[in-house]
Amino acid sequence: MWKTLKLSLALTFVTLIVAFGGALGFALGEDNGGGSAGGASVPNSSTEFGILDEIADILREDFVNPDAVTDRALEQGSIQGIIDELGDPHTIYITPESYQSGFDIITGTFEGIGATVDLDPVTGEIIIVTPFHGSPAEEAGIRPGDAILAVDGESTEGWSVQDAVLQIRGPDGSTVTLTVRHSDRETEDVVIERGTIVIPTVFVEEVLDEDGELVPDLAYIEIQQFTERTVSDMQEALQQVEDGGYSGLILDLRLNPGGGLDATVQVTDMFLDGGIILTQVDRNGVATPYEARPGGEATEIPIVILVGPNSASGSEVLAGALQDHGRAQLVGDRTFGKGSVNHLRELSNGGALYVTIARWLTPDGDLIEGVGLTPDVQVDTTPEETGTGSGPQLYAAINLLQQQLAAAAQ
Repeated sequence: MWKTLKLSLALTFVTLIVAFGGALGFALGEDNGGGSAGGASVPNSSTEFGILDEIADILREDFVNPDAVTDRALEQGSIQGIIDELGDPHTIYITPESYQSGFDIITGTFEGIGATVDLDPVTGEIIIVTPFHGSPAEEAGIRPGDAILAVDGESTEGWSVQDAVLQIRGPDGSTVTLTVRHSDRETEDVVIERGTIVIPTVFVEEVLDEDGELVPDLAYIEIQQFTERTVSDMQEALQQVEDGGYSGLILDLRLNPGGGLDATVQVTDMFLDGGIILTQVDRNGVATPYEARPGGEATEIPIVILVGPNSASGSEVLAGALQDHGRAQLVGDRTFGKGSVNHLRELSNGGALYVTIARWLTPDGDLIEGVGLTPDVQVDTTPEETGTGSGPQLYAAINLLQQQLAAAAQ
């Protein structure tokens, strides 16, 4: 599930700004140069954590089910207990098996069903966040918001995101059966043939109104992830918009869980003519602003942004920056609310730690962690609209953009 980093040493890191801890092959960020984490001291395990050895010895000697007291169980339980105590859902330990089976940053591909997953914080169920466009998951009928109840007949109750990803991913041509509950409460078994997935990033589509008629003056771009290729893909998409002579742009971020911080900043920069994109505040309270350069690729075209509960982290950076600068209005539902920045640190055992190292603020200084962004125009997401390019939110965006264009023409 996690990308295999082509780095020379353990304990290196990448900077990430993504909401969801699990992805079926999803690359969660970009290499920003590697290096150490900045001199933080590591506790002496023999003195400060010696009690763990005592507990382990007692369990080995006394626990009623000795077969359960394996070295691996004790190690994993200790690690997870430490992380759980932090109370931060975005700091995650990645086992060596999960980390080494992941996305290849060089080719930009992976083998699996082509979807991102997360853990529902209320029900504890494994939830489909986004099936990639044209992926085996989407073609088999998997939808955003589907709860995965079982994998090949094995219940997912009590599973972590990592557990789910390890069971669902697999080689090209093999099959997996997911028992899913859709948002309409219908439950079905979905058989999916795994494939080689190319991570999608940017999609350009025609805009159709409620009657199915083409709206010729408006362009539509959906950004599904922020990866290394998103920057060039977005530049090409904006060139299409310019060449097509479109008067307005609908930018769809409803299924975008975030991605690499650098890519997010570079894409946001395309729509601003200077100014703050976000401000990163580290553990010591040191604030680092990220500023847009003058003269981005699309600083003049009117924009409306579609957002929703699956718009998270990097997509919230983009939407929040354009909203605060008055470059775009937001239409849809309140966003996810992931206002943290993370490093991916490789560990000596072959695993990794995805650790929160800072918070980020919008240009107006707002912290969205656990809060999200409020749309300028609230339009509830319907099950029919989720994962599609049509519906009430899109139609509201069309109407708003056309009103803006009409007002500007007077």
